[in-house]
Amino acid sequence: MPSQPIEIRAERLNKAFGDHVVLRDVSLDVQRGQMVVLVGASGSGKTVLLDILTGLVAADSGRIFVADHDQPGAPLVDLSTLDEDALDGIRMHWSVVFQRNALFSGSVYDNIALWFREHTELPEAEIRERARESLAAAMLDVDDVISKDREELSGGMAKRVAIARAIAVDPAVIFYDEPTTGLDPIISGHIHELIFHLHHRPVAGPAGDRQRTSVIVTHDKELLRRMRPRVIMLHDQRVCFDGLYDDFTRSDLEPAKAYLRAMPVLHARPVQ
Repeated sequence: MPSQPIEIRAERLNKAFGDHVVLRDVSLDVQRGQMVVLVGASGSGKTVLLDILTGLVAADSGRIFVADHDQPGAPLVDLSTLDEDALDGIRMHWSVVFQRNALFSGSVYDNIALWFREHTELPEAEIRERARESLAAAMLDVDDVISKDREELSGGMAKRVAIARAIAVDPAVIFYDEPTTGLDPIISGHIHELIFHLHHRPVAGPAGDRQRTSVIVTHDKELLRRMRPRVIMLHDQRVCFDGLYDDFTRSDLEPAKAYLRAMPVLHARPVQ
């Protein structure tokens, strides 16, 4: 298969909080259409790396390049050169599913509709249809959940609403921060299926359907087994493994073997 264009490129990233070094000389490329999973022990820098890739946190040094889907051919642009308006333009093609869901106070429908009300001129009837479609895709009972307030949702329902909100905008890139941590196996299984089907559903666009890119932070060993993604492991502030899932599970690298043994315990911990 021919190589796909680069969607995200990180070059020699370094990040510390005071004297605590989190990332040291981290570089990686994510190709368009790839599913990439970031793994590593708690505190290894996975969420910090995700926040840097999405422009929510600035690296101390190094550069991030991302595809600009508003330009023909989606060329790479340096995040550090963009003002807030240009960065917002890039993010119009992204969605982020946060570990704690980041649902705001209000109804499920309002959580999904807000983006469309602020960034598009779609009529309310079409926004409602998009919301209903995304909730159904997230395997929720649409009529039951669409008018519920955030406080009425269980943990599993809230997670699926957060994913439905991400689906609704049909992003070119979707980022997940621990989408199944602390959830029971049945709900986790539903979310595995949702992530898989969303990843393989083409992104609509004027140039024709495009492949979607997924970047996932997780401790979920079953998610890795079912998705068989590219795996990037962080250890001692650096990338210690970057390769296919099957190679990761057979790796003789001691940090990888120790982490694979610890994954079930890390995944089962409650979200703080």
